[in-house]
Amino acid sequence: MAEPLVFLPGMMCDARLFGPQIAELSSEFSVMVSPVTRGERIEEIASGLLDELPQRFALAGLSMGGIVAMEILRRAPDRITRLALMDTNPLAETPPVAAAREPQIVKARTGRMAEVMREEMKPNYLAPGPYRNEILDLVMDMAEALGPEVFIRQSRALQRRRDQQGTLRKCRVPTLVLCGAHDALCPVKRHTFMAELIHGAELRVLEDAGHLPTLEAPAETTAALRDWLKQPLILR
Repeated sequence: MAEPLVFLPGMMCDARLFGPQIAELSSEFSVMVSPVTRGERIEEIASGLLDELPQRFALAGLSMGGIVAMEILRRAPDRITRLALMDTNPLAETPPVAAAREPQIVKARTGRMAEVMREEMKPNYLAPGPYRNEILDLVMDMAEALGPEVFIRQSRALQRRRDQQGTLRKCRVPTLVLCGAHDALCPVKRHTFMAELIHGAELRVLEDAGHLPTLEAPAETTAALRDWLKQPLILR
């Protein structure tokens, strides 16, 4: 694969979300991580990234990163050579979830973002495992580094996001749909649904991971991504 691999992190995450994958894949592939922190709408974030990204690239997004990836696919399908959607959601935000973000935004504005993150990253988002506390600590570190203004912008962007089912139905590039079996935020059935929307998509469910398989099951996630990166571009 000659084209670079672009990772898009989840909400309040940075390149550390993909640390194990960058370490393993960067000896074989050109790898970059682009932020999803700039803009109050998913469309605005995607447009800004398209101005910066290479002409053609493989795209892998996790959670909010997957939501931005779907918008990039909608806007510039000819620039994406292959797509990986991990622990994400193709649907528009529901009114109850959108409303629940308002008190979180108020808390973030008043210096209580750490409290919001602890509530948002409830342990049930992650699979049981020996490194769960370390992963939660890393999530808190990433959120603290990005700060409350990014949290507020990303919350607004997620509230206003569009439904991307039509975009996925038109997708004609090799696609990996990957999730953790323990993901309570973006459950397995949503990924089964996504994979059925996309022609020729491969669904991988990692039994020992939750919402952050890149950190919870790094070896299995990297192996799935490597298989995807080596797939022929012509879909059978």
